[in-house]
Amino acid sequence: MAIPNVNAAELQTYKLTTAQKDAVDQIKSLVGPRGYVSKTEEMEPHLVDWRGVYKGNAELVCYPINTREVSDIVKICSAAVMPIVPQGGNTSMCGGSVPLKNSASIILNFSRMNQIRCFDKNNYTMTVEAGCVLQKLQQTASDADRYFPLSLAAEGSCMIGGNLATNAGGTNVLRYGNARELVLGLEVVLPDGQILSGLNALRKDNTGYDLKNLFLGSEGTLGIITAAVLKLFPKPRGIYAAYCAVSSISAAIELLDRARKESGDCVETFELISRLVMDLVLKHIPNCQDPLEERYDHYVLLELVSTAENDQELYNRFERILEGGMEDGLILDAALAQSEVQRQAFWSLRENATESQKLEGASIKHDIAVPVSAIPSFYEAAWQAILEVEPKARLIAFGHAGDGNLHFNVAEPANGKTQDFIDNWGRINTAVHRTVQIFGGSISAEHGIGQLKRDELTHYKPAVALDLMQKIKSAIDPNSIMNPGKVI
Repeated sequence: MAIPNVNAAELQTYKLTTAQKDAVDQIKSLVGPRGYVSKTEEMEPHLVDWRGVYKGNAELVCYPINTREVSDIVKICSAAVMPIVPQGGNTSMCGGSVPLKNSASIILNFSRMNQIRCFDKNNYTMTVEAGCVLQKLQQTASDADRYFPLSLAAEGSCMIGGNLATNAGGTNVLRYGNARELVLGLEVVLPDGQILSGLNALRKDNTGYDLKNLFLGSEGTLGIITAAVLKLFPKPRGIYAAYCAVSSISAAIELLDRARKESGDCVETFELISRLVMDLVLKHIPNCQDPLEERYDHYVLLELVSTAENDQELYNRFERILEGGMEDGLILDAALAQSEVQRQAFWSLRENATESQKLEGASIKHDIAVPVSAIPSFYEAAWQAILEVEPKARLIAFGHAGDGNLHFNVAEPANGKTQDFIDNWGRINTAVHRTVQIFGGSISAEHGIGQLKRDELTHYKPAVALDLMQKIKSAIDPNSIMNPGKVI
């Protein structure tokens, strides 16, 4: 397997049917001149994924303004059997939000559907449209003394529709769960244009199948999420953060266990960061600084959170956890955030991990999950498997150790030949994913499948599960117009 690298000469390898040509004209008329772009240079940002790995083609990029307009567009596309690609902030890591290179697609970009339809403070919910930027929702909740806990590095540009379509994870899954667990109700446009109106703000509703879970994590292959009812929580007031050097991966997992028990399960963040990640961030990202004077192999960003202002009891427990960890050799050194500025400086080291890799050069990314207890053994076994393929590879390992999700990425050797490294893409993938399988894990923890892992999925998902997924897809989307070429 090599990185897909589509050039302009490979595009336009298809012909539109008469029905599809008519559909394009109908959609233009429906949305008006402000509701679409069709020139190649205007569509370009929507055709290339964030990593620059996948480049597709489209006839139009549409910007619908409401659910009814989405429904009308989908009806037109359904009649013409024209593929539809839903798109939010286009921050997908697996090529799930861009069209295929040889398909006459319509991209539905949701940037204009960005309204908060309802904010129910006492019910701890807000009903939002798919195009709302995640950071805006976080801020809206905060301004009302509430908390929406979904948090990830792309939160300044990613949109909630995409977050839900990929069942996004992020840094707070340990305490609040994935995106799927933050949703009470959905509004979805089905492949025939019907609107499934399920904006239910109830926490208990036992009336048959929970249909929303079909669409959460489906990457737009079954329908288009246009709005959602999201859960809110009390706003955190006491946040206690430490950047800790740990003696080993096993020590990190032991520290996590202690922190959960001794804090009353108030751990919100537990991020594992390797030294190479630190080095790349410090090298490529301005204004970042190492919190500790000495260099260590492994670090943990630990946060305890309370809804009480200046929770002295929790802070005392926090100090006892760190002191006990140091006395027992789990922690080698630690820096405690004395202000919000210092806390954000800690986060800068973690949140810029992905960007710094991109600036460093080629890397092969693995978004895996294993049971938390298996992380130390997996870490060692997978690294040894990689070295058997590429002895000079560099391991860029970081992620949400608190919920078992690691970004187990492999960077090209320093001063090596990029193409030689890329030629080993398939073998390195196999080395990591087979090790994941041995430890009972998943080859995709939070980034989804998209185009990148579609073929890989057939090797690691049970045949019965794949068959059932295909039957569901065929039943709901018989013409396969919903984000074709993704997932299955």
